[in-house]
This record gives sequence, C-alpha cells and structure tokens, in this order.
Amino acid sequence: MSIINNALSGSLAAQAAINTTSQNIANLQTKGYTRQGVLLSAVAPSAGSGGPGFGVEVSKLLRFSDSYKSQQLWRANSELGSRTQSQPYFTQLERVMGDEKTSLSNGVDQFFRALNAAGVDPVSTPLRQQVLTAANAMAQSFNSIYNVTRQQQVSITQQRDAMLPQLNTLSANIAALNNRITQAGSLGTNTSALVDERDRAIDSLANLVSVEVLEQPDGTRSVSLRSGQPLVVGNLAGTMSMNPSTTPATLELKFAGTTFGLDDTKVGGQLGGIGDFEKNTLQPLQQSLLDMANQLATKVNNTMALGYKPDGLPGPPITATPGGALFAFNATGAGGILGLVPGIQAQDLAFSSNGAPGDSKNLQDLIAIKGQPITLTSVGTVLIGDADTQLVGKLGIDSGQNQSLLDTATTIRQQSEDDWAATSSVNKDEEAINLVEFQNMYQANMKVIAVANTLFDATLALF
Repeated sequence: MSIINNALSGSLAAQAAINTTSQNIANLQTKGYTRQGVLLSAVAPSAGSGGPGFGVEVSKLLRFSDSYKSQQLWRANSELGSRTQSQPYFTQLERVMGDEKTSLSNGVDQFFRALNAAGVDPVSTPLRQQVLTAANAMAQSFNSIYNVTRQQQVSITQQRDAMLPQLNTLSANIAALNNRITQAGSLGTNTSALVDERDRAIDSLANLVSVEVLEQPDGTRSVSLRSGQPLVVGNLAGTMSMNPSTTPATLELKFAGTTFGLDDTKVGGQLGGIGDFEKNTLQPLQQSLLDMANQLATKVNNTMALGYKPDGLPGPPITATPGGALFAFNATGAGGILGLVPGIQAQDLAFSSNGAPGDSKNLQDLIAIKGQPITLTSVGTVLIGDADTQLVGKLGIDSGQNQSLLDTATTIRQQSEDDWAATSSVNKDEEAINLVEFQNMYQANMKVIAVANTLFDATLALF
C-alpha cells in the first residue's frame, strides 16, 4: 500500500502547488501582491525501516519577500513624498517673482525711473503724478507677491490638516493588521494577504513621514519615525497632531500616554517636505518682503521729510511747507504690506531742499536711495536695486536643488520598485512553467496510482 500512499501524497502536493500558482496568476495585476510558492519535503521512513520513505508533504507556503528591498522601497517613497510636495510651491513663487511685469524689480525700476523723469521739471504736475502712479504700482507689486506667500501659507496649513488624519488612520490600520496577523498565525492560517495589506499601508505611511520598520519574532512590525519616536508597536498606534496652544502651532506625537514634541521640518515625507519649505523658504521670504518694503518705505519717507513742497519763495528764509511721508507700511500684511499715504497729492511730493520751485536736490537724494543698502532676512545686506534679483536668485537655486533631488528621488523609487518586483512580483512566464511542471507531477502520480491498482488487481487474481 505504500506505493499508493506515496503517489497520493505526491498528487496532493501537486494540487497544493497548482492552487498556489493559480493564486499567483490571479493576482498578476494586483498592486503590492507578493507571489507565493510551496516548499516540498520528502517524508522520511520510520525508524528501523529499510523502505524508501512515505512520499512528500508541503512543509510550508513560501512568501517571496526581501525585507531589505522593502525597506529601500519605503525610504525611497519618503524622499519622493518630501520633494514632490514642495516643488509646486517653488514653481509658483518662481513664476510670480520672476515675471517681468509683476516682479518687484519691475516695480522698483519703474518708481525710480519716474523719479528720474521728474528731474526734468520738478514742479511739473503730470511728472509728479507719474511718480505717484509708479509708487502705487510698486506698492501693489509688493502686495501681490506677499499675498501669494500668504495663500501658500494657508494651503500648507490645509494640506497638513488633511495629512494628519490620514497618517493616524494608516498607523491604526497597521496596528490592527499586526493583531490580525498574530491571531491568524497562531491558528496556522496563511497570513501572506494580510502581510501584503500591511506592507501597502506602511508604504503609504512612508510617503507621509520617514519611518523605520522592525520585524518582530511574533510576525508584527514596529514602526517608528526616523528620529526614533514610536508610531506603531504591536497593536498599539500613536496619533500625531498640531498643538494649537503654542505660537506658532507645533507638531506632536502621542503614544501610550506619552507626548513627544516633533520638528516638522525633519519628519520627512510629505509632512516634512511642506514643513521644511514653510520654515526654511516661505517664512524667510515673507520676512524679506516685509524687510524690503519697510526699509524702502522708511528711506523714502525720511528723505521726503527732509525736503519741502514746491510752494516756497526763492532764497532764504525757507517759507515752504516741509514734506511728509509717501508710503504707509503695514507689518501685519493684512490688506497689503505697502501703500500710499491716504490723500497724498502730486503737490505734496517734497522734491526741493529749500522750497524753491526750481530746486531738485531732495529729488536727487530720493533717486540715490536705489543704490543704498538694506538688510533682508534670507539674503543679508544688498542694494535696493539688487534686492529682488537676489531674492529671485536664491529662490531659483533652492527650487533647482529641490527639482534635482526630486528627479533623483523619482529614479531611486523606480529602481526600488524594480528591485522589489524582481523578487516579489508575479512573473507570468515563470508561473506558466510552474503550472505545466506541477500538472505533469500530478498526472505522473495519478499514473503511479493507476499502476498500483493494476498490480493490486493482479495480486488478487492469484487467489
């Protein structure tokens, strides 16, 4: 009877292998599916037996997975998420600040060009009105660009508010899958599908923040931030949120009753990408726009205050009206950071140093302001005429660097996916070969059973 038992075990093993192959083929296009296989082992003869053995058995179902390649896949996704999120903001700022018509450089140049033109006839009302028009246009350039940065600030806040619930849901799902995998494993159930689902959740989580993943002996996976704070341990998951009680609001992680303060510029992934852009690019640029508007307005207003309106008489003593401020600066940014003093008229411009109608010394001092230095948060001390060029240049360098890193991250992610697929994805040609081989194995074992039945019938016929 051993020949029948051996052949029966072979046919059952072949059936298990065919079932596994069919599962692989069925999931040929399933994203994140890890191919499976069967590990066949010969059943040894019993002690003291001289027989060949008792057939074959399926020792275990194999899951073709490489933890190193999975880790590389997740790390690449974190870097890709970080660079992908910040690039649209860089691109928008470059387009707005680099536009010839809306740039600060154009506004500043037009203002000082109007001042130069007024030097031809300092008392000309049309020329003076042109100065006011150019001054207002320059102020609107500041306001327009600053408004873009405020809109980006709002967009970043909204993105962050949307990411955190998604991140917390993924963490909770991973913890729940850890629990299900442990329970299924204790019952001897194949957990490959659950592990695949968990890996996809980890990959999605890695796109939001940089994570480190540790495989535990019980089959669970512990997930922590790159800086070490735990996100998932066993069936416990942490939650991340913004703490509104601080100014500005800060990112924090709560896990098992412990609260960890986080630096949102260093958590990686999409969340870290927008945090880094906000803190290291957007906010310094906003402050530089405020610095430039404030210092330019102050210099112009102080110089205007030293001059006189064109309503005096020639020669001493000075009988003209002293000049007043041209610009009004708003540090809060609400409604614009720069504007003209309400009610100012062309005749209020103090171009004269002594009140005489033909004097334009104070006008020349106003024109000279373009060559004076100012100090900006993001680029340091620069000349007013070069300030916008310096800001745009730095923005271009930062944007170009991020784009280069984005291209690199995209390539690395694709390579990581290819490496993972080489080990874990389903190859239809390989599965087709397996299908034929295990079909032949099944048919051969059934042939053995048929031969065994023939021999058995022949033996019975002897009696």
